[in-house]
Amino acid sequence: MKILHLPKWYPHRYDDQDGDFVARHVAAIAAHGGVGGGPVQSAVVFATVARGPLPTLIEAEVDLSGPVPTWRYYYRARPTGLPPLDKLLKLGLWLVCQQRGRRAVRQHWGGAPPSLVHAHVLVRPAVVAWWLRRRHGTPYVLTEHQTALLPANAGRLSWWRRALVGYLVRQAAASTPVSADLRRALAALGGTNPHTTVVPNVVDTELFYPSPTPLARRGLLHVAAFNEQAKNLSGLLRTVARLRRAQPPLPGLHLRIAGYGPAEAAMRQLATELGLLADGTVEFLGKLAPAQVAAEMRQATAFVLFSTYENLPCVLIEAQASGLPAVATRVGGVPELLPTPDLGLLVPPADEAALGAAIAAVLTAPAGRFAVGQLRARAVALFSYPAVGRAFGAVYARILGQ
Repeated sequence: MKILHLPKWYPHRYDDQDGDFVARHVAAIAAHGGVGGGPVQSAVVFATVARGPLPTLIEAEVDLSGPVPTWRYYYRARPTGLPPLDKLLKLGLWLVCQQRGRRAVRQHWGGAPPSLVHAHVLVRPAVVAWWLRRRHGTPYVLTEHQTALLPANAGRLSWWRRALVGYLVRQAAASTPVSADLRRALAALGGTNPHTTVVPNVVDTELFYPSPTPLARRGLLHVAAFNEQAKNLSGLLRTVARLRRAQPPLPGLHLRIAGYGPAEAAMRQLATELGLLADGTVEFLGKLAPAQVAAEMRQATAFVLFSTYENLPCVLIEAQASGLPAVATRVGGVPELLPTPDLGLLVPPADEAALGAAIAAVLTAPAGRFAVGQLRARAVALFSYPAVGRAFGAVYARILGQ
């Protein structure tokens, strides 16, 4: 079985965490997506706009060192300097990269074509996968992650894009959205497929695990991109500021924030204005590697995520694998991760009063209030590399009749 992966997002030279959730899906499939949960031959072709100067229009980066051979292509952001023309030219360059990558993969496989194409994230990769099905009869699987397709955001999509999303989902041999909520969102756009299986995001449950010994807890942990429209970190900061003034003082009120993104400077300024940095109530940790995030989770009291909208946040799954209860908003696929109150507390989005009450409840919870062992067991059973890899393998086996 040979699987060609075509992702829209994937880690690259400019950002090693961009699309890392797709990379983990690919790794899970390579290790456990074959017959009986064994390995499978996989390859990745990925193309993106260069964020710096290139000596040529297109530059290739080939990595054959790991279990998944990967061809990354970078193309110029401004081929001519004329925006209307550049937009069209960049699409052409992306298509050239895709064609070069597919030829390189086939040569790497000794001339053998892929058994199946797996497109990750609409729309472009799925269009290429659809074309390969029409041209060569190669079936394709479509995995979707985008919050842009959720009802809160889908209204901003053009009519033709909505129609194309629905068509590409219907034409796939199988649709594998990462949450039941996203499955419903795709259906609302016309993307119904009789062979739909929810296959969730995957996390490294060997990297994320509870501390084997008692530790001095550091309070609340927040890990997310600084995307204020989605994550509403300002609402969390305002809530912490109000709790800080509470009498009697709330024990363990301390918030550590990890992440990076466009709103970081604004959030640091807001924390300063609220007086949260001067006394150390809030700390900004910057961009952390996965191992550093895992270490933070082992030392936190609870994880908090006050998002306006979400899909199936990997950080909440990582928190579960670490035995860490969460306070999060009842949006998107989050309730699927926290179905019972012994796993964490759900609050309405934008409800800062409810968030404050939930934070107070989790910081003052008696020992045993949250099921640490159940959190860990659930993460391993549903979101580990073997579990997710085997789930995709079952989808592949049905399509290929194996």
